[in-house]
Amino acid sequence: MSEYDRKSHYEREDGEEPIYIIVEFWDTLYSNGTLHYCSIYSQRTVQETKGWDVFREFPPKQDSGSMESQKCLEFTVRLLKVTAYIVVFIIVLGSGVIAKGTMLFMTSQLKKDRRLAYCNRNLGRDKQFIVSLPDEERVAWMWAILAAFAIPEIGTLIRSVRICFFKSSKRPSSAQFIVIFVAESLHTIGMGLLFFVILPELDVVKGAMITNCLCIIPAILGLLSRNSRDSKRFVKVIVDMAAIVAQVTGFIVWPLLENKPVLWLIPVSALCISLGWWENYVTRQSPIGIIKSLSRLKDELIFTRYYTYRFISVWKIMLFLMCILMMIWMDGDEPAMFFQLFNAGFGPHNIVVEEVQIQLGGTVIPDLANVTLTGDSVEVAAAHKSAVYVMLIQIFAAYICYIFGKFACKILIQGFSYAFPINLVIPLVVNLLIAACGIRNGDTCFFHGTVPDYLYFESPPVFTLSDFISRQMAWVWLLWLLSQTWITIHIWTPKAERLASTEKLFVVPMYNGLLIDQSMALNRKRNDQRDVKTEDLAEIEKEKGDEYYETISVHTDATGSSPKAIKSSDQITRIYACATMWHETKDEMMEFLKSILRLDEDQCARRVAQKYLRVVDPDYYEFETHIFLDDAFEISDHSDDDSQVNRFVKLLVDTIDEAASEVHQTNIRIRPPKKYPAPYGGRLTWVLPGKTKMICHLKDKAKIRHRKRWSQVMYMYYLLGHRLMELPISVDRKEVMAENTYLLTLDGDIDFQPHAVRLLIDLMKKNKNLGAACGRIHPVGSGPMVWYQMFEYAIGHWLQKATEHMIGCVLCSPGCFSLFRGKALMDDNVMKKYTLRSDEARHYVQYDQGEDRWLCTLLLQRGYRVEYSAASDAYTHCPEGFNEFYNQRRRWVPSTIANIMDLLADYKHTIKINDNISSPYIAYQMMLMGGTILGPGTIFLMLVGAFVAAFRIDNWTSFEYNLYPIAIFMFVCFTMKSEIQLLVAQILSTAYAMIMMAVIVGTALQLGEDGIGSPSAIFLISLSSSFFIAACLHPQEFWCIVPGIIYLLSIPSMYLLLILYSIINLNVVSWGTREVQVKKTKKEIEQEKKEAEEAKKSAKQKSLLGFLQGVNSNEEEGSIEFSFAGLFKCLLCTHPKGNEEKVQLLHIASTLEKLEKKLEVVERAVDPHGMSRGRKLSVGPRGSTSGDHQLDALAEGPEEDHDSDSETDTLSTAPREKRDDLINPYWIEDPELKKGEVDFLSPAETSFWKDLIDKYLYPIDANKEEQARISRDLKELRDSSVFSFFMVNALFVLIVFLLQLNKDNIHIKWPFGVKTNITYDEISQEVLISKEYLQLEPIGLVFVFFFALILVIQFSAMLFHRFGTISHILASTELNWFCTKKSEDLSQDALLDKNAIAIVKDLQKLNGLDDDYDNDSGSGPHNVGRRKTIHNLEKARQKKRNIGTLDVAFKKRFFNMNANDGPGTPVLNRKMTLRRETLKALETRRNSVMAERRKSQMQTLGANNEYGVTGMLNNNLGVAGPRHRTSNANISVKDVFGEPNGGQINRGYETTLGDEDDTNSMRLQPRQNTVSFQRF
Repeated sequence: MSEYDRKSHYEREDGEEPIYIIVEFWDTLYSNGTLHYCSIYSQRTVQETKGWDVFREFPPKQDSGSMESQKCLEFTVRLLKVTAYIVVFIIVLGSGVIAKGTMLFMTSQLKKDRRLAYCNRNLGRDKQFIVSLPDEERVAWMWAILAAFAIPEIGTLIRSVRICFFKSSKRPSSAQFIVIFVAESLHTIGMGLLFFVILPELDVVKGAMITNCLCIIPAILGLLSRNSRDSKRFVKVIVDMAAIVAQVTGFIVWPLLENKPVLWLIPVSALCISLGWWENYVTRQSPIGIIKSLSRLKDELIFTRYYTYRFISVWKIMLFLMCILMMIWMDGDEPAMFFQLFNAGFGPHNIVVEEVQIQLGGTVIPDLANVTLTGDSVEVAAAHKSAVYVMLIQIFAAYICYIFGKFACKILIQGFSYAFPINLVIPLVVNLLIAACGIRNGDTCFFHGTVPDYLYFESPPVFTLSDFISRQMAWVWLLWLLSQTWITIHIWTPKAERLASTEKLFVVPMYNGLLIDQSMALNRKRNDQRDVKTEDLAEIEKEKGDEYYETISVHTDATGSSPKAIKSSDQITRIYACATMWHETKDEMMEFLKSILRLDEDQCARRVAQKYLRVVDPDYYEFETHIFLDDAFEISDHSDDDSQVNRFVKLLVDTIDEAASEVHQTNIRIRPPKKYPAPYGGRLTWVLPGKTKMICHLKDKAKIRHRKRWSQVMYMYYLLGHRLMELPISVDRKEVMAENTYLLTLDGDIDFQPHAVRLLIDLMKKNKNLGAACGRIHPVGSGPMVWYQMFEYAIGHWLQKATEHMIGCVLCSPGCFSLFRGKALMDDNVMKKYTLRSDEARHYVQYDQGEDRWLCTLLLQRGYRVEYSAASDAYTHCPEGFNEFYNQRRRWVPSTIANIMDLLADYKHTIKINDNISSPYIAYQMMLMGGTILGPGTIFLMLVGAFVAAFRIDNWTSFEYNLYPIAIFMFVCFTMKSEIQLLVAQILSTAYAMIMMAVIVGTALQLGEDGIGSPSAIFLISLSSSFFIAACLHPQEFWCIVPGIIYLLSIPSMYLLLILYSIINLNVVSWGTREVQVKKTKKEIEQEKKEAEEAKKSAKQKSLLGFLQGVNSNEEEGSIEFSFAGLFKCLLCTHPKGNEEKVQLLHIASTLEKLEKKLEVVERAVDPHGMSRGRKLSVGPRGSTSGDHQLDALAEGPEEDHDSDSETDTLSTAPREKRDDLINPYWIEDPELKKGEVDFLSPAETSFWKDLIDKYLYPIDANKEEQARISRDLKELRDSSVFSFFMVNALFVLIVFLLQLNKDNIHIKWPFGVKTNITYDEISQEVLISKEYLQLEPIGLVFVFFFALILVIQFSAMLFHRFGTISHILASTELNWFCTKKSEDLSQDALLDKNAIAIVKDLQKLNGLDDDYDNDSGSGPHNVGRRKTIHNLEKARQKKRNIGTLDVAFKKRFFNMNANDGPGTPVLNRKMTLRRETLKALETRRNSVMAERRKSQMQTLGANNEYGVTGMLNNNLGVAGPRHRTSNANISVKDVFGEPNGGQINRGYETTLGDEDDTNSMRLQPRQNTVSFQRF
């Protein structure tokens, strides 16, 4: 049994369109009593190609912008990451070993009356000596240990004070303070016992081993925190208990073996020390109440930690000092000795060396405690700085270990380069100590000259290996090591995101320098959050609901959970790409659309990987695109009363298929856009191949306010106000969703890769206070102006933006490519204030000319941070012509000055509310602002000085020559039109460029005379070196430095002429770029003609000839007239002309109007439905009479040309069709918008747009009086600004120039480059030696101290920012090489998880879906003779253009794969092959997905489901089919997941019968629209 529905489109009679045929077959299949409907085939053919015209031309593929080959860079980055793995591993391990070894060396010197064998090389080789350290030496080593303990605590104090003063920290409650105080105090006491009592009594090997027994409290807390939800809980509890037992054995082994009572302090010390790491091992998931309470306390400490540690860090140092004094007292000495012997210990002092009797005739002393002294002794000078050197080595080694370990965590190489070396520290230390001690026991002089002979480790007794294992209990130490490894197992499986902050990585922000490896292992945060398992993805998918992903998911509280419960799906990253368009070219639109389509493809791959491969993707996001196209409508061609879309909208519609074909590398088409009438104009909605939506909002400036700022207000209020705040969900859920919702602001010509967006998301996830983040913008184009901008953009990003990022906040996040956090935009005084209408002159400058900068200023003033990511690249078209560039900067310069001045004026409030903006940063911005304002004066003085040096003229002449062109240009700017100003600027710029070349040559000659030590030479070398080093540190952008010569030649133009042009044209508020001529109505054309004629007449009358001919020749006539050859006319007895003709014409017009109205009444009576017109849209009461709730299709037949202003139309009996802009606007029938479905906005959304327009976005009426007032105010603002600007620069120039004239009296002698002159006076026979100093003149002084300071600040900040950027790049780089983990070492599931996104991207490729690859026709040199040219031509001739969806392609390959088919399996294209085991893993995942779907269907028998449409199905005649109960128990793969031709029906692309009747359709996502119709 089969049913089918055919719809055919026949070629239009005018022959403009090809034949389109859509045929859809529906097969009804019965399987085990189940009714299935499967779409067999759905394709559109394009126009038949003639056999003789099959030859093709492919445009040359020139990868530019973001598509340029990155293979070299990717290889370099991967190589850098491999290097980072190895180098960080070595540094962490090496520094950890050194820190631990030096700590044990220091404790070895503390034991009182300790004897050590002394080298006899300098005292007598036939004798033996021992040495015992005096008290002053021991005191020095005590101070060294105190310093090693105190330095990290001082670092904690500095960090805490800085954050409390410059940022914010809450005051702790008394309970919080007491818990922290007790825990840290006990920890410090335990440290004192360990280092001053226990370790001095043990040899260094035992001392190193005992440090593995300091985890007892974390072990116990970890055991108590286990809950029933832990996987393999029983096994973990058993291992936990074994680890605790192993730790406890460390408390008794040495006390029992060594027989020293003092060693029974080991359990006390270990318990106290381990208590310091309690926070990391308590969780809220624990079943024990006290552990839960401690966990809640831990969570509260996040906000109060820095406030608390301002006091705790100082207290710990004082307590550690008290412990030292206590230990001295317990040893029987006076505690005051610790202070009294300080100078002696660190100053010169002597060591007493005593001779002992030689025993056994050897040189090795078996037991120094029992040797016999001979009574002879020698005093040798102590190396009194040894304690300082060892202390510094220990401090720096511990710090380096900490910072490199933190670096490893940030760039996600924690397993190999952090956990592994930390666990290796003690084994390596033990082995090295055994070796070192054995060597010195064998030869006391082995380290002579390297280590002072009287200092060494406390060596263990000499035993054989078997004795060492049995008697030294080495096997027990292995248990301690393994138990510590188990207790700190979390450091092997890091959970932190890329570039995580220190607070997210460590519990306490600093480290314990004396126990560096234990500190880094136990202080590294555990992730208390339960891992997201693959089974959780099903729950998230259930929350998201719809199988057919078309838009960002909206989650309501309709589920059974509590209304306030925050769902896991609320944390999903949501990205709204919001682009503003105006008058972009086709190439610019192509770049933008390709970028969006790449994001669409990336998002689809991540969604499909989670859905079908059950992979948890931390970078998953949901995505939707919104384009806001300004001035999208123009007067229609047929009538002034109707509007049609302009050519830019049509260009966008025409371009999208071409862009999709380029991205997916095959010939595809996107389904025509769905068209919506809207209160602001209209809307076009596409569903892209990855099933994300792209919505183009067409703005009619007659209905809504135009320009970029108001487009931004539109999307902010629509997406964050209407779409988010009006959701029927709890406030808590809205809060979480707003925090994870981002607006990606774009320009209509931007070009970027998905990776660039992911890097900005990383910054957002890292810092919740981040309001906006921008990437590196690269200018694209050709010509000298573009080359200039390449260098300018490069220096601006390398130095200025990087400096702003490092020492404060970025002040401008450009709207062409930036990411804004939704929650930040929704804050007070941001979105609302952004809607402020410009009613004052300064508003036009600050708000409308630089809206991006103003928005960032609002965010900064609310306390949010704005950052810059140099690794996130985007490419935008920049002005290629001089005029367009000057006009663009004419907008930017005043708005930049206005916004920075606004920020500086309110700097006290901003510093108070914004943690990232400090007084030094404000001072830096003031310096830059001063440089900008005084820039013209500075450049003028530079030119004056350069003229003097280059052309050998005096100062006054040079001043005069430079003054003339400036004065002329200012006069032109005040009096002439913009075109003339730009022409003069261009001429002067060219002249200045030539002069600058002469100046460069002259300066080079001057430098040759003055030498390399002159101030000018030093400054130029420093400037050039900073630029060159910056370029080297940005290897990908190195060639941007080459146009630097153009930049130098353009300095007078850009920093003098451009500033003057911008300030003097402050009153001009037009956009200045992308201007096109607007289409005008006939009335406007006639009005312009009339005004032109009147202007011509007026000019003629003002001329001499007009005066002679008489002014009033048309208004008056005379009784007697005579003239002379038309040269003049004489009127006698004049009187006004009669106006009878005008009166008659008016009477005729009114009569005709009355007749026309009567004819209309007659027509309505005869033909009430107005069916006489050839072009008609039949509309019932918002629907047709057929009852299917859809409008009838529009007629596609040929149309007659009706001119509403023609005589025929006026006298026609057919009235003009009535139109409602929200139901049947004229533009919606435009055939150039393609034959997409027409739909309507929901009533709620329509109401929202109407209210928004009424309140904020209503078009500003052209009020001539208001415009005149604003114009006057702008001119007043211009005049006052120019006057202030001129006066400041004039005073600056005057002061510096007058100082320059008196440089002989006012100068500074430059200490470098001194010339020595030696002359011989023959008369007096004297040799005269004179020194000639270079003079630092006033101008040089200004340059050196002002610009050099800025340069030093920017260069230093750039170095730090480069390190941060490289870290970010390394963190986001994944290695799939042999150098990390070999594929064989990973399980197939792990390998699948690691490469899931790449596998899905390859499986979902549209290219090659039917074994048909388009790249066979490439122009490569390989196998040219074998190229299948004829086959390709024939295939291209018959090729059908697929309506492509990526998930259909994926499912076709995924569910048809078979690992046993060998290499011929049509699963992956030629670029990617997988091993058979990986294919088996894919098959396993597929089978598990099928099982889950089968189980789900068994639970929902008879209900609507996502694999087939059940229930009522209506055909186009409205006949209902029978209902069948559904059972899918024995469903097959093809029945569940697709049709023989592959894939699921995509309702966003392919028309199904269910869509014909909106009432009875089995649509999974309910539609809110009440009326829709489809055009064919």
